[in-house]
Amino acid sequence: MFQSIAVIVIAAIVSLGIDAQSAIAAEGNRPNIIFIMADDMGYGDPGCYNKDSKVPTPNINRLAKEGIRMTDAHSPSAVCTPTRYGVLTGRYSWRSRLKKGVLWGFSPALIEPGRTTVASLLKSQGYHTGCVGKWHLGLGNREKTDYFKPLTPGPNDVGFEYFFGIPASLDMEPYVFVKNANPLQLPTEKVAGSKGRRDGGGGFWRGGPISPDFRHIDVLPRITENAVGFIRDHAKKTTEKPFFLYFPLSAPHTPWLPTAEFEGKSEAGPYGDFAAQVDWSVGQVLKELDDCKLTDDTLIIFTSDNGAHWKPNDIAKYGHRANRHLRGQKADIWEGGHRVPFIARWPGNVKAGTTSDETICHTDFLATCAAVVGVNLPDDAGEDSYNILPALLGRTLHQPIREATVHHSVSGVFAIRRGDWKLILGRGSAGFSSPRVIKPKPGEAAGQLYNLADDPSESKNLFLDQPEVVARLNSLLQKYKQQGRSR
Repeated sequence: MFQSIAVIVIAAIVSLGIDAQSAIAAEGNRPNIIFIMADDMGYGDPGCYNKDSKVPTPNINRLAKEGIRMTDAHSPSAVCTPTRYGVLTGRYSWRSRLKKGVLWGFSPALIEPGRTTVASLLKSQGYHTGCVGKWHLGLGNREKTDYFKPLTPGPNDVGFEYFFGIPASLDMEPYVFVKNANPLQLPTEKVAGSKGRRDGGGGFWRGGPISPDFRHIDVLPRITENAVGFIRDHAKKTTEKPFFLYFPLSAPHTPWLPTAEFEGKSEAGPYGDFAAQVDWSVGQVLKELDDCKLTDDTLIIFTSDNGAHWKPNDIAKYGHRANRHLRGQKADIWEGGHRVPFIARWPGNVKAGTTSDETICHTDFLATCAAVVGVNLPDDAGEDSYNILPALLGRTLHQPIREATVHHSVSGVFAIRRGDWKLILGRGSAGFSSPRVIKPKPGEAAGQLYNLADDPSESKNLFLDQPEVVARLNSLLQKYKQQGRSR
C-alpha cells in the first residue's frame, strides 16, 4: 500500500514538472537560502579554483571544502546589470529592453511589473526576503530617476521585503545608501571624478551627486554589517519562517579601495587586497550562521557576476591570473568574461568536498529555488532557467541538465555553448579585450568555433573546419531567440 502511495506521489510530482528526486529531498525541509555574488571576481581568484592564486581566500575555500564546487558555471552576461536580471528572473536579459550594455544609477527599473522573481516566488512560499548590496537593476519609473521621490518600482516591488544598498556600481553616480524605497540621505553634494583604475588615483569613479554620509571605502563594510544584521535579526525572531538573503557585493569592482586592515593582504596589488576583503565578507556571513546555529539549515551559494577586469599587463606585473587560463576578461564573449566560481553548501544534502563539471548558468537559480521548495514555475516565468538541484545533490545524471547555454558580451555579441562546442557569432569579441566586432576579410571566418574540451583557452578557431557544427549551433540559437525561451 505504502509503495503504491509513493508511486502516485512521484507521478504527481513529475506531472507538475518538478524533478522527483529534488522535490523529495526538499520535502519538509525548506532551508534558508543565501546567494552571495561578488562583483567582478574572476574564476582564478579563489584559491580553491587556482592553487597559484595570489589572493588569500580562506572563507571561500572553506565553503568549497564543506560543499560542492562547480567548474563549468557561467554568468548569462559578461557584465553587471544583465547578469543580475538573469539571476533574479531566470531569463536572459537580452530578452528585456536592455539589449546590451548596463544600466546607470539614474536608470529606471528593468524588471517588468508582475514578472516572477526568486524573491517573489520564495515570498509566496512563506520566506522572509531581503536584498543587501549593489542593486544595479534600475530604480523608479522615469528615464532619469528622481532621488527626491520614493524610488519605486524597486527591490520592494519585485518580492524583497527589505533592501539596503547602493543603486548601481561603486563607480556610478549617484553615490547614496538606499533603504527600501528611499535614500538614507539625499545626494545633495557633488564629488569630482577620480583618476583611472591603475594610475595611482586610489581607484576609479565618475563624478556626480553624492550624499553627505557616503564614502566609497565604507560601502563593502557597511553592506556586510547589514547582511549579517539581517541574519541575526531573523534568528532572534520566534518564527519558523525561513529567509532568503540576496547579497550582491560591491567588490572587487572598481574603485579598488580595501580598508586599512586589508592593504597588503594579497600579492596582487589593490585589486587583490580588495578581493581578499570580499573573502572576509563571506567569512562574516559564515560566522553569523555558525553563531546563530543556522549553518545546517541554510543553503548558501557563492559566485561572481562575471569575470575579472584583469589585463595582460596586470598578469605580467603581479603574476596573478584572476581569470586563470581563460581567454579574455570582464565584458568579453570569451570564457574569461563569463565563466565564474560557483560554490554551494547545504549540510546534509550537498556532499562536502565535491566538484561537478555540469554546465550551469546563473539563470538557473530561479528554477532551482522552485525545486528546493517543491513548487512549479508559472509558464511565463524562468524562460531560461533549469533546475540544477540534482547536480548540487550529486544525483546521477543521464544527460546534461541544460540543452545549451547562451552567452552575451557587453556590446551585444552572442555565443552559444552546447556540450564541448562553443560558437561565437562574430570574428571580434566586442568586450574590453576587443572593443568592436571585426568584420571578416575575404576568405576569413565570419565567426568563432571552439571545442572547449580540447581547447579551454579558445586559441584554435575551428569555424571553417566544422560547418555542420556551426550550422547546428546557429540554428539552435536562432530558435531560442524566436521562441522566447530556451527551457
